[in-house]
Amino acid sequence: MAVSLLLSLFSPLSPAAASEKETPMQSYVSAMQPGWNLGNTLDAFNPNDPETEGDETAWGNPRVTKEFIKEIKKQGFKSIRIPITWDKRMGGAPDYTINPDWMNRVQQVVDWSLQEGLYVMINVHHDAWKWLRTMPANHDEVMARYTAIWTQIADRFKNHSNKLMFESINEPEFLNVDTTTQLALIDEINTTFVHLVRQTGGNNDVRPLVLPTLYCNAEKLRVDSLANTIAKLNDPNLIATVHYYGLWHFGVNIANYTKFEGDAIKDVDTTISNVYDAFVSKGIPVIVGEYGLLGWDAADGVPQHGEMLKFIEYFTSKSVENKITLMLWDNGGRFDRRALQWRDQELYNLIMASLKGRSSTGESDLIFVRKDAPAQDTVMPLNLNGNVLTSIKNGDYELIKGTDYVLNGEDLIFKASFLAKLTESAELGEVALLTTRFNNGADWTFHVQYNDTPVLQNAEGTTGSFAIPTAFNGDRLATMEAMYAAGGNAGPHNWTSFKEYGRNYLPSYATNEIKLTSGFFKEVSDGEVILKFHFWSGAIIEYKITKNGTSITGTAL
Repeated sequence: MAVSLLLSLFSPLSPAAASEKETPMQSYVSAMQPGWNLGNTLDAFNPNDPETEGDETAWGNPRVTKEFIKEIKKQGFKSIRIPITWDKRMGGAPDYTINPDWMNRVQQVVDWSLQEGLYVMINVHHDAWKWLRTMPANHDEVMARYTAIWTQIADRFKNHSNKLMFESINEPEFLNVDTTTQLALIDEINTTFVHLVRQTGGNNDVRPLVLPTLYCNAEKLRVDSLANTIAKLNDPNLIATVHYYGLWHFGVNIANYTKFEGDAIKDVDTTISNVYDAFVSKGIPVIVGEYGLLGWDAADGVPQHGEMLKFIEYFTSKSVENKITLMLWDNGGRFDRRALQWRDQELYNLIMASLKGRSSTGESDLIFVRKDAPAQDTVMPLNLNGNVLTSIKNGDYELIKGTDYVLNGEDLIFKASFLAKLTESAELGEVALLTTRFNNGADWTFHVQYNDTPVLQNAEGTTGSFAIPTAFNGDRLATMEAMYAAGGNAGPHNWTSFKEYGRNYLPSYATNEIKLTSGFFKEVSDGEVILKFHFWSGAIIEYKITKNGTSITGTAL
């Protein structure tokens, strides 16, 4: 397409016009929804390969193929972010020449993506913390290297379609300086980037350029600083970007933030409000270039599955309402690149449904029926979000309204007689998977658990290998507290008694044990520690461990 046409396509609007109609750049970014990250691939490196740092398979993913890019498009994604690490794939000063084989490979993946009709974002990725963050102490060297990289990238792709966009740097940070100085440095990086790309000609005159906040964080100070940079640049083809992995406490399940409620919801609202006010309301589009939850990489069930789904539903739908485009961070953990299927189909279904409106959710996705307890109805509050319940199925059996369940406002009540049938002669554990359907949005699944009080046993081990034999009896672990018998919180993050799920402790339902990690014991002093295991049924079981050097003894209480 001719540059003159592109200039027309991406022409600036006056502030008054921007408030009345969507800007061309906002339309561009809206058309990218939803987006997906080719994570841990072209950004991957092998520190044991000092010459090249390995290739795109270094972090466990297969090489990208044209067929795989087709599959991503087939899954319904409209855009792809391709993170790229350039360090060690380029020569030294003063030219910093990028390895031609590496540049060719980058272009090949970019071209495959464009051929599928995807919007494409490429960037400078892990270089941010490998060398760019030393900018305060090595300003001239860092800027020389940074400008050399983008001069070469911009020149290589200057005639590519403007469905290709450049992102200046991933999650920028700077060592050993205060926030004010860091904000000044990212302003310099972003400003240099925009001027450099614009001077390289071709379609780069009007190519969409993506500028991050400091750390890609949505804190008000940081979004306001980037908004000032964008206003100063006075370029209509700029896009702001932040990343979002939820409230940290909830995302990693620490400090008793087991549920998506309260502070976790407020954090979503604050993030969206900050970026909307700073950018979208002024006609500057926003891409959340990465989103997910930090606990996804720690262990399965971090956060608990139903709570995770509630976060995804709320964050996705609220972002779409505020014209914010989302790009799912996927390092291979969400979409299986070998089997070409989603590791969590419910997650995928909810993401796609939430692009179109609110989905209904339950207060939980767990229903507990306690062994030997008197039969009783179970009330499960729903968040209908404006939808209508249409049916509930247990496999091929459709539950009968009025007999198996009733809906009282937003309270879904499963009848005692129905639950008794599910648990009659059943073994402890999951006895049913109830699929709840609505007139709009994704289904919501309830796991019916026939449970009894969990039982923990005595154990011996070391700080490197310790596990508590556990009969879960159909229950599921929510969180763990650790406190010294003599007083005070034990273990990492001792500002809270509730420890981090996955990294400090981890249940194994397959092997009937709860493992305490070496990372937990590294910050536990010798002596007695009382553990409190909180289960989703409401059960709380205490257990004592005694640490003596590397030796650990566990005692059921």
